[in-house]
Amino acid sequence: MELKGEYRLPASRETVWEQLNDPQTLQDCIPGCESLEKNDDDTMNAKVKVKIGPMKVTFNGEVSLQNIDAPKSYSIVGEGKGGIAGFAKGRADVHLEEAGPDETILTYNVDAQVGGKMAQLGGRLIESTSKKLAAEFFDCFARKIAGEDATVEGETVTV
Repeated sequence: MELKGEYRLPASRETVWEQLNDPQTLQDCIPGCESLEKNDDDTMNAKVKVKIGPMKVTFNGEVSLQNIDAPKSYSIVGEGKGGIAGFAKGRADVHLEEAGPDETILTYNVDAQVGGKMAQLGGRLIESTSKKLAAEFFDCFARKIAGEDATVEGETVTV
């Protein structure tokens, strides 16, 4: 499954970069994230509980940051195991572009795979759930970086 998205965030590129690398901000904004711990500068362990159709799955996984070009871009590579439900793994390439002193355009491209029982749910259900989770993340992220009244413009699409 491939997804891409573009969001206009109400904060400077440096602020967005800083918050994208802050474990507490990420834990607060990732839907269903129960824990996120930074191991070193480039890796984190996460525990995330999500509902995909009729399944409730808890993923335990590791994420690494690669190709870091602060504060412009990086790649996020990770894999999560959901026990009997299966696994999810993928890569997201994230790019930040200044759009004025207090606005940043964040674009990303994701290539992800799921396996096990989750794969049997069907691509449409997994894609719609992924888009919904991305929208929830960016809405929360915009509020974190710019205040409770902040809104985000953008969308996630299937490629």
